[in-house]
Amino acid sequence: MIRVTVTLISAISRDRDTELARMDICNLGDSENPRRGNYSAESYVGRDSAALDKRRVSKSATITNWPRLDFHIWNLVRRALDEMGYTNGRS
Repeated sequence: MIRVTVTLISAISRDRDTELARMDICNLGDSENPRRGNYSAESYVGRDSAALDKRRVSKSATITNWPRLDFHIWNLVRRALDEMGYTNGRS
């Protein structure tokens, strides 16, 4: 599983205690081609760790046939965000 978190780091105190967002991307393990992967992704409701820990799904997506060995992980994260509708303010 890949966990992507967004954490606020205070410019004044350097505190790192405020988690603002979380997304999990899970390899479904059902691809017949070892160079490709199928993934499920979920983002969660909340703007702090306590709320995010409840794992209440805000949005979800499935990414199929992803060329996992050809691109950096940030490309998979971007695709997951796109598929969940986070592109250009879509809901």
